[in-house]
Amino acid sequence: MAELDVDAFLERFDERARAVKERGVPPIEGDARRVFIERMKLDYMDYALVGAAAWSLEDGHLVLRIPLSD
Repeated sequence: MAELDVDAFLERFDERARAVKERGVPPIEGDARRVFIERMKLDYMDYALVGAAAWSLEDGHLVLRIPLSD
């Protein structure tokens, strides 16, 4: 396995969260639009949570600590 740069890994998630938040909604209507917007919200939350994580290496495992409060 290639060496993992955890800080860069987490930064990529933070970048993805910003990209999701900044992207527009394509010209779709009805249920497709609702589903797309809901997916954007979930994508943003997922990427933002991982991007905000603190990390440690414990017994050979990467441990992400994700803050769940402001």
